[in-house]
Amino acid sequence: MTGSQIFLESLLKEGVQHIFGFPGASILGIYDLLLDCPIKHILVRHEQGAIHAADGYARAIGKPGVCLVTSGPGATNIVTGLANAYMDSIPVVAFTGQVPTSMIGNDAFQEADIVGITRSITKYNYLVRDVKDLSRIIREAFHIASTGRPGPVLVDLPKDVLLDKCDLCFPEKVEIRGYKPTYKGHPRQVSAAAKLINEAKRPVVYAGGGVIISGASDELTNLVNKGHIPVTSTLMGLGGISSLNPYFLGMMGMHGTKYANLAITECDLLIAVGSRFDDRVTGRLDKFAPKATYIHIDIDPTAISKNIRVHVPIVGDAKDILASLVKEIEPVDRSQWLERIEGWKKESPLEYKFSRDVIKPQYVVEQIYEITKDRPTVIATEVGQHQMWVAHYYKFTIPRSLITSGGLGTMGFGFPAAIGAQVARPDALVIDVAGDGSFQMVSQELATAVQHNLPVKVIILNNQYLGMVRQWQDLFMKKRYSGTCMECAPDFVKLAEAYGAVGLRAERPEEVRGVIEEAISNNKPVLVDVRVAREENVLPMVPAGAGIEEMMLP
Repeated sequence: MTGSQIFLESLLKEGVQHIFGFPGASILGIYDLLLDCPIKHILVRHEQGAIHAADGYARAIGKPGVCLVTSGPGATNIVTGLANAYMDSIPVVAFTGQVPTSMIGNDAFQEADIVGITRSITKYNYLVRDVKDLSRIIREAFHIASTGRPGPVLVDLPKDVLLDKCDLCFPEKVEIRGYKPTYKGHPRQVSAAAKLINEAKRPVVYAGGGVIISGASDELTNLVNKGHIPVTSTLMGLGGISSLNPYFLGMMGMHGTKYANLAITECDLLIAVGSRFDDRVTGRLDKFAPKATYIHIDIDPTAISKNIRVHVPIVGDAKDILASLVKEIEPVDRSQWLERIEGWKKESPLEYKFSRDVIKPQYVVEQIYEITKDRPTVIATEVGQHQMWVAHYYKFTIPRSLITSGGLGTMGFGFPAAIGAQVARPDALVIDVAGDGSFQMVSQELATAVQHNLPVKVIILNNQYLGMVRQWQDLFMKKRYSGTCMECAPDFVKLAEAYGAVGLRAERPEEVRGVIEEAISNNKPVLVDVRVAREENVLPMVPAGAGIEEMMLP
């Protein structure tokens, strides 16, 4: 077989059904074979779209997403997407073309050292120098991407390797020296954690994206229900426990609810599950849960005590560890603690002021939830104010129903990620809630959705600003709006129609629900331009350098 044939046969053995990609000279051999291959290729309009779509695909179903791009600029165009997947622990396998091995290092046409460029933003990467190693490397790439703490793996494919021939020798098992992820938590540490939980008067569970990655939603729910323990979540953890659960406090951190942040500040035990104590969650470190003893459950040992020194670390898979904890904890009466939190909820509820004259963005998100809550729905977001409004006002009740860029905060992520999610889950309604700034970075992917009959719905909360940056200028820079006004923008309805999609618009509150229902009932890609209040801010908000209890409120 040629290297190109081995490449596709190896992907088939890995169970790959879809590739998101964009062709080029160095990978033409693969593209020629794709015409007769059962793997479906989704042609995007920019390589950035390919990596984000592969990322969204992986988030939607938990299996590795795959993208394929050419050498040089094709490879460098996926760098941001790799960093995005790396920060959020998403299993993506990215294949890049490369110049022939004899020309590497000679500044050949469309050459880039993509292995060197991406070393710090991939879980691992490979340059294939011999066709005999190709099938083994592909097997290892998928194994590394999807085991332990997941992450992106890049495989660089020189043109001559794809042309060379050898026999296919696909390994059934993978043995990588030095790579042995720990899945089972140490029993002694689990028992120590259970003892602390049973003794705690004011415990709080802080759930991160690792809960969703490990499939530990049921185990987390059992823990908080049995122990009567309030639970808050990071942005990436939304859906890890139902937002309708009576113990759920909403999102915590910079834009968290006041009652979640106060519960963290006053707790005597913090149980962190599948999270990494990032700065958007903790705020000022010396003011983060200052009265608490810390339990930290994570499959990545390097995440333990990286930002916060913890008292009881447990390395392993969250699903396994939480199941063990549920057996050892007791149903302690915590009514006093829960009543105190309930008081904070009544004092500072999550709210906004409805208007009959202008569309409030929070109202739009509420309407999306009311219309979609009884059907399988995946919500993707771009990055900015709309992302935070979705986190607050859409009630996520099951895992993998939110697809959003957490760690890197990548504008332009949501729409191609929604395309990937729609490919992965053709049964689901997939909606990208976007900002006008973010969407303009990837609007060309409307052509991808139309060409492949992917009925993604895009709902733009259009305030004609780079809203989150404008908000900081409003609050901290005396409303000096430098570089954030986006009044010169396309007519989004006409833009959608130009690509063959459906374009709709809402300009008054009474139009919102009908327009959303019309969009959802259409089986084509639909873009909805919703003209919202231009200077609405996302609150609560913790200013930079403050503790998470020091919130700016509406």
